[in-house]
Amino acid sequence: MNRTALSALWSHWRRAPVQLFTLLAGLALATALWSGVQAVNAEARASYDAAAATLGEGQFDQLLPGEGDTIAQQTYIDLRRAGWLVGPVVDARIGPPGARIRLIGMDPLTAPGGLAPVGGDGAVDLQSFLRERPVFANAATAERLAGLIDAPIEIVADIAPDTAITDIPVAQRLLDLDGRLSRLIVAQTQPIGRPPLAEIAPGLVRQPAQGGSDVARLTDSFHLNLTAFGLLSFAVGIFIVHGAIGLAFEQRRGMVRTLRALGLPLGRLIALMAAELLVLALVGGGVGVLLGYTVAAALLPDVAATLEGLYGAQVSGTLQLRPAWWLSGLAIAVAGTGVAAAGALWGIARLPLLTSARPRAWSLARGGMRRLQVGAALVLALVALALWSFSEGLVMGFGLLGCLLIGAALALPALLDAILALAARGESGPVRAWFWADTRQQVPGLSLALMALLLAMAANVGVSTMVSSFRLTFVGFLDQRLASELYVSAQSVEEAARLEPFATARAREVLPLLSVETPLAGLPAELYGARIGATYRDSWQLLDGRADVWDRVAAGEALLINEQLARRADLWVGDTLAIGGGTALPIGGVFGDYGNPIGEAIVGEDLFRSLHPQVRATRFGLRTQDPAALRAALVDDFGLPGSAITDQAQIKAFSLQVFERTFTVTTALNVLTLAVAGFAIFMSLLTLAAMRLPQLAPAWALGITRRKLGLLEMLRAVLLSVLTAVLALPLGLALAWILLAVVNVEAFGWRLPMYLFPLDYLRLAGFALGAAVLAAALPARRLMRIPPTALLKVFANER
Repeated sequence: MNRTALSALWSHWRRAPVQLFTLLAGLALATALWSGVQAVNAEARASYDAAAATLGEGQFDQLLPGEGDTIAQQTYIDLRRAGWLVGPVVDARIGPPGARIRLIGMDPLTAPGGLAPVGGDGAVDLQSFLRERPVFANAATAERLAGLIDAPIEIVADIAPDTAITDIPVAQRLLDLDGRLSRLIVAQTQPIGRPPLAEIAPGLVRQPAQGGSDVARLTDSFHLNLTAFGLLSFAVGIFIVHGAIGLAFEQRRGMVRTLRALGLPLGRLIALMAAELLVLALVGGGVGVLLGYTVAAALLPDVAATLEGLYGAQVSGTLQLRPAWWLSGLAIAVAGTGVAAAGALWGIARLPLLTSARPRAWSLARGGMRRLQVGAALVLALVALALWSFSEGLVMGFGLLGCLLIGAALALPALLDAILALAARGESGPVRAWFWADTRQQVPGLSLALMALLLAMAANVGVSTMVSSFRLTFVGFLDQRLASELYVSAQSVEEAARLEPFATARAREVLPLLSVETPLAGLPAELYGARIGATYRDSWQLLDGRADVWDRVAAGEALLINEQLARRADLWVGDTLAIGGGTALPIGGVFGDYGNPIGEAIVGEDLFRSLHPQVRATRFGLRTQDPAALRAALVDDFGLPGSAITDQAQIKAFSLQVFERTFTVTTALNVLTLAVAGFAIFMSLLTLAAMRLPQLAPAWALGITRRKLGLLEMLRAVLLSVLTAVLALPLGLALAWILLAVVNVEAFGWRLPMYLFPLDYLRLAGFALGAAVLAAALPARRLMRIPPTALLKVFANER
């Protein structure tokens, strides 16, 4: 009996290959976007773990300098002699801006077990490490290092991307840190009776192990954003699956009646249908995983650029087939199919034996679902309002987004029905009245595809508004921060000492670039020393600040902090911030610092030099009215190489290039999501075309030509798509506001102003209209060319 029932069920798909293709394609597309995002996330997290395993981040306690950014090597020697089991680390970056490589100096003999990738099961041979003292890196990093350092380079595939490892003395020489260390890693097991840290090294601060990579936690918001986009794309694809399954079950209602009448138990019938869907889900999911791998491989380089630009995190540019993401792809394909088919299976279980034979039974059941959808939409709207009013945090932001999008999608069919009913009131002609009534009747059949289009368009409007608003703000921010016409770099501190007076005599203003990494308010941050002059007073716009803020900063009586530090530490104008060396200053202003992952504070140059006398400026910003003449003087008279001079336009162009790559990922996901929505409309119209004959045949018999019927079918699809696009615009703008004012603040620490871009919205509406026309063209063409005999057969069947 099982074999006969399965053969009967499968015969439907043989007779309806288009529906089978729709189901499998919907599953494949939904799974592809989800698994592609998960593959990118898995690769990024694997890179974080590799870096953490190499650098000890989160695994061991660390000793950090209380002031400055280095530790005297003698301090390490004193700790070892006192019985402290610590391992030295030199950690800094080399290379040009935008392509810097992290160079790590380690001592494999004193590093805690399992940390240094040297000896034992490590990727690097201990004897080679100690005897030849090469620099170890993966192939991509080694290629970039070849022209930067004068040390032998060996390729080791397992080393984290954009990271190189070498012995302590080699790292100190290459980084010009003779006798200095970056930090000390503390072994988990220490001798009993050793003297306290305060006695041996009072200038060091012990940072406890944090159980994971700092970078991994910092980038959690970005990966959560990607996952949310993947879920949205998956939901759009599942709408296709839901529609295909619903139509297939409705078309098989006679088969269900016959099988049950022949004695097939209801429970077994449902189990066989579920098994059939499981096989289809695995097939469609498998194809989707393969497509997801292709999507991820295309997006990964831009994701790596995004993570480095926003967070300074290095991610491998090559994709590996990891079980975690492809198994999750298959699992969510099966789960999505189950959710999409649950309603249809439940309907079969609830309908009496003979009810399923009545053509209107399933339609009436769907009418009851309309009321449930409207009720659910109202509940979600109330939940969204409650979240916005009483909650906070990143989870709240995404919860608000989810309630808003799902609620709007559920309310869409009712809104369209109301709009169409209002439009039909003024029509008196029979053809026009039939057109509006027939269009209302088609809304249930197309509702899932239209929901997919609504979500896709709203996501496009919201994300494009966010990105474009960010771009406008970012360009203004660059104009503020890159005020100097030229930026020069000296090769050494001695050359910088000669360069500064030379430039001072020829430039309108010389701005030394002084900075040091130091914790502020318990958070990772950078402290900058600024030479306050006309550039800062005229060019910098503060988000909040006192009227005399620049005078007070120049006098060492106040400081500025960026918005990220202000929000994370809840410090604002008037509060006091400790900056080390027993110095604490009131906050005189808060400035925007878009794209920076960490906190930043600015003090006057004199105060900075007194706090950090070991820091010497080797880079300068030069203000001049004749950049060409100043460049010529620096090259011809001073002897500075041309590669050490960068003009403002070059830096700005590079920054904008990084910005564009940063948002390539979201743009690509937007396009893919909208394409899936267009495909949903196409497949829904194509599947419904054959079922529409009983409704169109009477209109044809009354005198409406097949050509006119085809044009009306196309007009109907375009009309519904246009109405959906109009409703998607306010939803997308609400989505953009939540992204800018809620999610962006919680994820990155800064809030952006919201701008409107009407031309972009018109282009998007045009794209949606074009997708609707293309989707409706084939079914309309088929209707125009359908033989009259096919229409006449409708009247030959008893209905």
